[in-house]
Amino acid sequence: MSDKVPVGIVGIGIYLPKKIMTAKEISDATGGVWSEDAVKNKLGIIQKYVPSDDPCDGTQEMGALAALDCLKNTGIDPLDIDAILCFGEEWKEYPLTTSACYIQDRIGAKNAWGIDVQNRCCTTVSAMKLAKDILIADDEVKTILVAGGYRNCDFIDFTDSGVSFMFNLAAGGGAVILQKGYEKNQLLGTHIMSDGSVVHTCGSKVGGITERVTAENVKEFGMLRLMDSPKMKGLLNTVSMPNWYHCIDEALRKSGKTRADIGYLDILHIKRSGHLGMLKDLGLTEDQTIYLENYGHVGQVDQILSLKLGLEAGKVKPGTVVCMIAAGIGYTWAANVIQWG
Repeated sequence: MSDKVPVGIVGIGIYLPKKIMTAKEISDATGGVWSEDAVKNKLGIIQKYVPSDDPCDGTQEMGALAALDCLKNTGIDPLDIDAILCFGEEWKEYPLTTSACYIQDRIGAKNAWGIDVQNRCCTTVSAMKLAKDILIADDEVKTILVAGGYRNCDFIDFTDSGVSFMFNLAAGGGAVILQKGYEKNQLLGTHIMSDGSVVHTCGSKVGGITERVTAENVKEFGMLRLMDSPKMKGLLNTVSMPNWYHCIDEALRKSGKTRADIGYLDILHIKRSGHLGMLKDLGLTEDQTIYLENYGHVGQVDQILSLKLGLEAGKVKPGTVVCMIAAGIGYTWAANVIQWG
């Protein structure tokens, strides 16, 4: 089957917890090392969504709730879903359970098969490419749900300034339904890059095979740390932005577009200066994006959340070329292009 067959976004869904954490609360959690003003203006966080003790705020359940919201918004019958690609994080209700299967059962998608995919905060962009490729390659698959939840904010130690770039981590769920032959909101080109040379420079040091959990280190279980700060920051300072721009330009090239065609930058939450710098480099204005300062960085949900907010604000409308970008620890950069309407 030709890649000329259109694959479009039928609709999206979002779930956000009811609990928030303000810039002042983040400042207080750092013991005042980061002032409230610095949290707002440097890190770019006015508030962020964080999980409560409500069972609804489990990673798998948030993905399911976002999927249900997506079904409601689109009117799609769950029995018509052929496959579920779950981008939910590894931190979930029960380790070693398949989140796609949880979502399948939770929403009643009895005819679907499911698989978990993981590429850190690049997973939504990556999963959308996988979904498109599957839809084009498999004659028996017409409708795919891409969904998942995220709450890695649980693993942030606000007294560790080494991970201040992750103080923005938040919680929530997102979902997208893509369909073969759907000529609206077409997913065009995608480009992904990876650099595995820094794969073990940032992550959870305790809790895996190398450093198993013991009575002595249990408090470190799962905590996100920089394990090789100079190596990681060296790479990010030298090649991260060029790699990101390369992904954007390649995704545009594959779509028959250029930077001048971008109408909306669907970007994850990053520090304020980085966000503004990217807009300037791409020749865009703040009216052509949404800065997620009131939400935080909901991992790979950011792209779906930004699209939802862009649609509600009238920044994404028929004819808008959306450039959806992401980056993930590991390290991976990604971009795709959507022709809306």
